[in-house]
Amino acid sequence: MPLPRILFIFISFLLMVFSGTAQEVNQEIPASKKLVIGITPTPPFVEKSTHGYTGLSLASWKMVNDQLQREYEFREYDNLGSLLKAIETGEVDFSINPITVTDNRMKRMEFSQPYFISHTSVAKRKESTVLKLLSNLFSWEFFQIIGLLLLVIMIFGVLVWIFERKKNKEEFGGNLKGIMQGFWWSAVTMTTVGYGDKSPRTTGGRLIALIWMFMAVIIISSFTAGIASSLTVKSIHEDINTIQDLERFEVTTVQNSSSQELLDLYGIKADLVSNGFEGLEALVDEKTNLLVYDEPILRYEIEELGLSKKLEILEQSLKKDYYSYAFPKNSKLLKEIDPVLIKTLKTMEWATLVKDYN
Repeated sequence: MPLPRILFIFISFLLMVFSGTAQEVNQEIPASKKLVIGITPTPPFVEKSTHGYTGLSLASWKMVNDQLQREYEFREYDNLGSLLKAIETGEVDFSINPITVTDNRMKRMEFSQPYFISHTSVAKRKESTVLKLLSNLFSWEFFQIIGLLLLVIMIFGVLVWIFERKKNKEEFGGNLKGIMQGFWWSAVTMTTVGYGDKSPRTTGGRLIALIWMFMAVIIISSFTAGIASSLTVKSIHEDINTIQDLERFEVTTVQNSSSQELLDLYGIKADLVSNGFEGLEALVDEKTNLLVYDEPILRYEIEELGLSKKLEILEQSLKKDYYSYAFPKNSKLLKEIDPVLIKTLKTMEWATLVKDYN
């Protein structure tokens, strides 16, 4: 084959390679492409108003895009589940919603640097101290303690009556009457009231009295602590120390949320709602005991709905959450947006926004 023809083929091959490479680069970062950003209303991060969308997540994207200068449009979805599906299938280019990074989601999509650290918490109805006290006062535990205390008093009253009924008839004479007198003596001795109207005179009776006096000091302390414990207004705060403690309550969470993944992981059954607002309504209507969901969203909606006097959030959270932008698997946009987002998170402007939000 002539040398000029070989050179021509070789040069043509090189041109094809470079042309393909350039085309591949353009496909990786098509600067002219209008980005489709999936969102679903999640106050205070994504809020919908007559003037468009606002919120902390929108503010972060605005700061990022001030540097990227990309054209974009928002595509709204009814709930988190449909938004996650749209991300996974590539129906949208990415989402700026506060989506928590989880092991399960990392298998289905890509995530940027977290732009907000949150917690999964528990919301519940506020308890009335008076009603809770009354319910404890008339509880089975309280009556058990009182019954056991009366039984011990009666036992020592009868023992004293056995020794005193013949030689001390004035104070412990008779059968039923004498037993009741022994009960009275046992009660006033235990409580250290000691009216002195009745006192054992026999050796056996005084020995029982001596034993009872020393035992009563210990017994009255134990029973007092038991009664006080049964009357103490216990709240759910004290009942929930670990996530497994949720099994004792009726629990609700938001469908397709990281909270649902957490509850499923520990095998805790929960009723599912579409969003935090529906969950709070279920709490107020007493359709559930607890609502497990993202703490900042719960706090915001409780405040906005004016439910702060009816509902509260437990101080102890269940886990830490990291909110990130979510991308379809192998998205080239992640490499473009993530460095700019990281740079944005280091600015004083972003720190001020987060501080104002908190």
